[in-house]
This record gives sequence, C-alpha cells and structure tokens, in this order.
Amino acid sequence: MIPHEQSAPTGLATPTAATWRHYLQLTKPRLSMMSVITAMLGYLAAVPYSFWDWSRTFYVVLGTALCAGGAAALNMYMERDTDALMQRTADRPIPAGIVAPGSAFVLGWGLNIVGLAVLFKLVNGLSAFIALATIVAYLAIYTPAKRWSRWNTEIGAISGALPPMIGWAAAGRSNPLLGWMLFAILYTWQMPHFFALAWTYRKDYAAAGMPMHSVTDPSGVSLSRWTFIWTVLLVAASVMPTLLGYCSWYYFAFALALGLWILKSAFNFLNPAIRETEARRLFHITLGYLPLVLGLLVADRVIFRF
Repeated sequence: MIPHEQSAPTGLATPTAATWRHYLQLTKPRLSMMSVITAMLGYLAAVPYSFWDWSRTFYVVLGTALCAGGAAALNMYMERDTDALMQRTADRPIPAGIVAPGSAFVLGWGLNIVGLAVLFKLVNGLSAFIALATIVAYLAIYTPAKRWSRWNTEIGAISGALPPMIGWAAAGRSNPLLGWMLFAILYTWQMPHFFALAWTYRKDYAAAGMPMHSVTDPSGVSLSRWTFIWTVLLVAASVMPTLLGYCSWYYFAFALALGLWILKSAFNFLNPAIRETEARRLFHITLGYLPLVLGLLVADRVIFRF
C-alpha cells in the first residue's frame, strides 16, 4: 500500500515536474557509489587474481548498487520532514515537492527487492543476506537513531561497513578474518568522514532537532578529540592486513603513509582556530583515502599473489 501523499512544504518554490534525474537523486548516487566500490573491492581482495570472475563481479556491483539506491530512497522517504528543515537538504526531490513520498517509497522497495534477488540468484545466499542486514541496519536502526541518539554515527557505521563484506561473501571463500578486517577499515573510516561533515553542517542538524555530536558539543572540543581517536584506530585497522599476513610490507608502507596524511588533518581539526576550514579539508581527504587504501590492498594481493 502506497503511503499517503503529502503536499510540498509551505515557503518552497512551486513544484516542477519530476524527471528521471529527480528519481536518480533519490538514490543518493555519490553515497551509493561508495558502497558499490567497497563491495567490488571486497570481492577482488578476497579472491586470488587468477580466480577473478568478472561476470560475478558485475553481479556484485549490480546487486549492491540496486540495494544501496533503494535504501537511500527509503531513507529520503523516512526523513522527508527533517530534510525540509535543513538548508542543505530542503531542495531534495521530496521536501521540494517534486517527487511524491509514495513514489519514493515504491521506488525504494522495488530497487531493494530486485537487488536482493540479483545477489541471491546470481551470486550467492550469503551476499544477499549481508545486503539485507545492511538495509535493515540502515533503515530500522540508523535512520531512527539520528532523531534520538548522540551515538547515531557510531550506530550507523555498522551498516556503512557491511558493503565490503557483501563482496567478501560473494567470493564464497572461508576467510572470515579478511572480511572482518575490511569491516574494521570501513567502520573506523566513517568516523572522521561523518564527524567532519556533521561539524560543517551543525546548524542544519540543530535546526532539524538531530542530537549529533556536533550539536551536543557546540565547542567542538569533544568532537575533535573523538575524531582524532577514531582516526588513529583507522590507521591501525588499515595496516592490520600486513600484520596478520594478508598483505606485503609494501602495502604496509603505503597504507601508513596514507594514514599519516589523514591523521595530520585530524590533528589539525583539534585546533579551534582552524577547525572550521579543517573540517572541510578532512572530509575531502576521507573521500580520497578510502578508495586509495582499498585499491592498494587489492593491488598488493594481485602483485604478490596473496
């Protein structure tokens, strides 16, 4: 049953006709792309190069993309009221009155169902199960937690860290430690990434009544310290594949160099005099850091036949 359609919030521009671009916007393509990339790299890292199956890689990418887009559309459906209150999200298709909430609801569930079917039928059952767990964690736990818990980022990072394990599960190999190492890298990475974003948009989150750490700590002292601690843990997680025998010391050296790069920015974030500008810098560094470190992990396992 399609939920009751709502009219556009008052004070916004007159709604325009929805196009395919507006429906694409519902899937949060840039955020979803990160899930797709990490799932693909998770698969490639878990399988020796000589056993890479490009058709399976395609199905992992396709299924993950559909599930990520569907979850994002349902998230926008669930958060349409708070999106309308924040300047950076008020122009999204639902609060702007361009796409009806019911349409987003149907689109979200449709993408999720097709994505899970692709993974289950064309990859394997475990990858579909982990994708389903990701969707449930994102929509049933993280999305509601943003309204009542200051720990919502730590809670939400669970769903954000599961996509590489979809790829690991797709490999069909009994190598759980590697899967958990990928989970650890993704989980810790999300802290500096989202804490930096939350500080930049803290006024928006306050206006929407969301108890983000950046809202409950207006000075930024506690937030910046917490960000630095998690960044240290991220660097430790990124070098762990070498220490546990899954990668070479070449990977260790490059991963450590990348870790020092992001750690320097997290350290500068502690300084209140430059916290505002450093938050933006840290956010953009995290965007480059993740694909680089995961790409290095895959390349190292290919070159040195791990």
